[in-house]
Amino acid sequence: MYMQGYANNGGDSGVSGYEYGDDYIIIEFKEGKNRFYKYTYLSAGRSAVDQMKNLADVGHGLNSYVSTYKPKHSEKW
Repeated sequence: MYMQGYANNGGDSGVSGYEYGDDYIIIEFKEGKNRFYKYTYLSAGRSAVDQMKNLADVGHGLNSYVSTYKPKHSEKW
């Protein structure tokens, strides 16, 4: 697994990295027992996953999106 560093342009994100493919995104959070969460088209829906990919690429708003909308993850570790 190769995690891309999260730009954190807002300066206060709980996200440290991410990786995504065609139908999923894995988000690495800075703290917590389970730091990696995988969101798929099947678990969270296409629009939510695509939005999280966009926010990851811009480096702003990803943690807030997950906290606000609480998309369903398929796995955590």
